[in-house]
Amino acid sequence: MQVTETLNEGLKRAYELILTAEELDAKVNAKLAEAQPEIEMKGFRKGKVPMPLLKKQFGQRLMGESMQEAIDEAMSKHFEDSGDRPALQPEVKMTNEDWKEGDDVNVAMSYEKLPEVPEVDFSGVEVEKLVVKADDAAVDEALASLAETAQDFKDRRKGTKAKDGDQVVIDFVGKVDGEPFEGGAAEDYPLVLGSNSFIPGFEEQLVGVKAEEEKAVEVTFPEEYGAEHLAGKAAVFDVTVKAVKEPVAAEVDDELAKKFGAEDLESLKGQIRERLEAEYTGAARQVMKRGLLDKLDTLVSFELPPSLVDTEAKQIAHQLYHEEHPEDHGHDHGEMEPTDEHKTLAERRVRLGLLLAEIGQKAEVEVTDAEMTQAIMAQARQYPGQERAFFDFVRQNAQMQQQLRAPIFEDKVIDHIAEQATVTEKEITKEELQTAVEALDDE
Repeated sequence: MQVTETLNEGLKRAYELILTAEELDAKVNAKLAEAQPEIEMKGFRKGKVPMPLLKKQFGQRLMGESMQEAIDEAMSKHFEDSGDRPALQPEVKMTNEDWKEGDDVNVAMSYEKLPEVPEVDFSGVEVEKLVVKADDAAVDEALASLAETAQDFKDRRKGTKAKDGDQVVIDFVGKVDGEPFEGGAAEDYPLVLGSNSFIPGFEEQLVGVKAEEEKAVEVTFPEEYGAEHLAGKAAVFDVTVKAVKEPVAAEVDDELAKKFGAEDLESLKGQIRERLEAEYTGAARQVMKRGLLDKLDTLVSFELPPSLVDTEAKQIAHQLYHEEHPEDHGHDHGEMEPTDEHKTLAERRVRLGLLLAEIGQKAEVEVTDAEMTQAIMAQARQYPGQERAFFDFVRQNAQMQQQLRAPIFEDKVIDHIAEQATVTEKEITKEELQTAVEALDDE
């Protein structure tokens, strides 16, 4: 196949590929000859069907297959010989659309190549690693929070009005058009006011009730209510208040510890301290990673494939639009036009992405099967009861696998760079760490 360069401008490349009619015919004949021994046809013994008849029967189908194979082989050879790595899938199209059998096949191929990424000496890179210890105050604060989640309720003084957050113990009977309906009654039901566990308007009407009080609660079932015979219907609930209770945080003691699976309070404190410091370490790592990427961004400069920058800028614009308009869940808002700020951020991301990919490749950084499994399991936990379906989906979806693999690869490359850079530790408070983390979102 003849390959002729038609464009060489920056990172842009274009070529004309010509597959001659003779080359195509030879490929088709070779495929027929390979298949001939196994072909049976009425009137002929197996393997004895004449080539002209085979060509008449199968030639058209094999011609398209041979054409595609020849083009794929020529492209593979081109990239192998040139060393070019396309930034995106090359654009390939036939230029002689009126092609007929016996004509040469003319194909145009164009792409943007990935740039040559310069070497970086990491020994001169200095980065700060923040360290935060979980002090007693932080552990006590976390314990108090746990105690609140394990809260109990105790009776309020007789005659006290129920407030939001209180628990009322009630009997109730619901009626529509004066008739009780199935599932609309209960006895000794503990309802926390403000929990929104009942239909809209129900709990609000019980704020201010007292023990032993009776009240008719008037509500309307939502139009989208699950039971069709109740959807949109007005109802009255005859409620008898049997008790009004106030929330009481659990005592911070060994019993609380046992509720959370620890042997005693000291053991629970140790677990909390470890969890807090793991959280601090994770947050500090994000700050260090941003600092390291900022340093790398100033150390390298090379031409970027315009197509990658444009794609990334559009993704940024699209993402920011949905962050600013959380109520818009659709994608029929039209194409988002990137701003200069979006394009600048896109250039940074593409440049650093290409740099980290090059560093990782040269360092032979790999994401192991165990790391991928762990990442898939972490994602699967977001779909309780559907974990197996999620695993199967990821296995069959190469794009999803890449989305899970990319951040793991990036973090391992960051670790590789940090091992060679000069890292200094700085101990700070959790408040200072929080400020540093919040600054990441502001940039």
